[in-house]
Formats: sequence, structure tokens, C-alpha cells
Amino acid sequence: MVLLRLGWRMSRIDYSVWDHIEVSDDEDDTHPNIDTPSLFRWRHQARVERMEEFNKKGEELSKGLNDCRRKLAEAQKKTQVLSSAGSCDAELSKAQAEEKKLKKEEREWQKKVEDHNREEKKMPWNVDTLSKEGFSKSIVNVKPDTAEETEEEKEQKHKTFVEKYEKQIKHFGMLRRWDDSQKYLSDNPHLVCEETANYLVIMCIDLEVEEKHALMEQVAHQTIVMQFILELAKSLKVDPRGCFRQFFAKIKTADQQYQDAFNDELESFKERVRGRAKIRIEKAMKEYEEEERQKRIGPGGLDPVEVYESLPAEMQKCFDEKDIQMLQDVISKMDPTEAKAHMKRCIDSGLWVPNSKGDGEEKEEEATYEEVKQEQEETKKE
Repeated sequence: MVLLRLGWRMSRIDYSVWDHIEVSDDEDDTHPNIDTPSLFRWRHQARVERMEEFNKKGEELSKGLNDCRRKLAEAQKKTQVLSSAGSCDAELSKAQAEEKKLKKEEREWQKKVEDHNREEKKMPWNVDTLSKEGFSKSIVNVKPDTAEETEEEKEQKHKTFVEKYEKQIKHFGMLRRWDDSQKYLSDNPHLVCEETANYLVIMCIDLEVEEKHALMEQVAHQTIVMQFILELAKSLKVDPRGCFRQFFAKIKTADQQYQDAFNDELESFKERVRGRAKIRIEKAMKEYEEEERQKRIGPGGLDPVEVYESLPAEMQKCFDEKDIQMLQDVISKMDPTEAKAHMKRCIDSGLWVPNSKGDGEEKEEEATYEEVKQEQEETKKE
């Protein structure tokens, strides 16, 4: 009897434990002998795997639909070309059949995508779909991005900076040794900026225009030093005043690749300076020539040099020798209309100053031509 009672009690205990294990799907009612955190992790992992598989299926369906649409567009284009070109019926029919087949496939793919989207909407929410990462960032001590300056602001900033530190910038431009440059920038860190680099570039061009080539090459070296520091700061996203020592440490270790890059940039920069200086000199010469030309312009608005070069060689010789008699002889042999035209241009450019005081341009032209002709006739009479 005791054994039977014990067996009955054991049976009750076994069934009770089994009942707890069966309902263990409820996360809030788990048997104490089951590791609840592990069970949560397994369930979460299984759920994540199902979601990834579902998303992958969706991506494959979208890709299949896009590929089908691409093929359909090509088939439609081919059919249109064959139809407009008047191709044979067999080839056109084949293209149309292919187009019809692809349209059917597109509808099938579209239906699969829509079914997948509907299935996604029916999926129950869970912790992975309800919560999304709001933000994720690491705080690094970097230079913050500033608003882009306008050209007027940049120009005013450069002008103010140069007015204040021009003497110091020039001193830096004349330094030669790495250690001297590093020490000077350590004492004057405000010079490590775009304004200094821009001023040094202008200084190089000015020196080249003045044909001070050795000085230009020296300042060019310091210009590239400043530009390399600024580029390093840009790549590290830090204030250039905080990284110029890194540049000098790297360049002084004789890193051959870095040194070669520096020298190549230096030579390229000097060539650009020479080219820019040449353009500036040519521009200055053109402006000077134009100023001189404006000074030469005669009363009629013509350039005497241009008029002289357009005259016949015989008339040029007359002006070269300042021989009026020779000019009279040349004019007498020329066509009267042509002679008048040449003499008018000579008057307008100031090559010939008439003695007559005629009223108006035409009278002056006639008087001048007649004056030269009359002087010639008087000479013949004598």
C-alpha cells in the first residue's frame, strides 16, 4: 500500500513537471530548471535568422522583377526597330513572341513581390522590428565643419590678415631650414592658415615677374611647406595649428616617398609660377602698348603707326625722308581717288598736318590734296 501511494505521488510529480515543460513557450512561465536567458537568446537568434531569410527572399524577388523589366524593355525596343525597318515577318513574329513572354513573366514577378509585401505586413511585431537605433556616434576631437565663406568674405579676411601679419609672413617665406620653420611657426601659430599660403603664392609670382628667380624658388619652398601642412590638417580633420609639428617630424625623418612627393609638388608649383608670371608680363605689355597707342592717336582717331604701315612703299619713303617734293611727285602719279583716301588717313592719324583751315572734314581733305598738287605745279613752272 505504501509503495502504491509512493508510486502515485511520483506519477503526480512527473506529470506536473511535464506540464510545466510543455507550457515553457510562454516566456513569463518557464520551469525553474530551464535556463531562461539561454532560451531567450535561442528564440531571438531563430527569429533574426527567419527575418534575414525573409528579407533575402524579398531582395531576390525585387532583383528578379528588375531583370525581367530590363529584358522586356530591350525586347520592346527590338520589336520597334524591326517593325520600323520593315524586317521579315518571321523575325518580327519571333521578337513579338519574346516580348509577350516577358510581359507574362513580369506579371508573375510582380505578383510574387506583392504577395511578399502583404506577408511582411502580416508579420507580428517584435523587439527587433519595434526598436531601431536612434543614433550611434563616437566623439573625436576634430575640427568642426564651418559654413562655406563667400568670395567677398574670403577677400576681406585675406586683406585684414595680410595687413596685420605681412611682415611675419615674409619672414617665414625667407627661412630655409626645417628647424627654423618649425620654431617660427611654434612662436607664431596664427600663420598656419590659408591666408599665409595664398600670400606666399602671390609673393612668388611677384618675384618671378621682377626676375628675382632665386628668391622666388626660396619662397616657393616655404609655400609648399604651408600647403602640405594644410593638406595634412584636412586629411586628419583637425586644426592646422595642431598638426604642423607632425609634418616636420615626418619630413625630417627622410621618408623617401614623402620627400619625393614634396619635391615633385615643389617643382610643379615653380613651373606654374613661371607660367603665371609670363601671362602677367604679357598682359602688362599689351596694356602698355595700348596706352602708347592711345597717346599716338591722331585727331581723326587713327593710329599713325597703323596708317604708315598701310601706305604704299613710295609714300612711306616720303615720310621717312620728310621730303615734300617727293610726296608731291608720288601723289601726281596716283589715282586721284586713291590719293585723296591716303591723304585723308594721313591727316586723321596726324602724319600730315595741313596748313589750310577749311571748314569741315571734306573741305580740309580737298584743301590738303589741292595744296600738295598746287605746290607741285608751281615747282614745274619754275
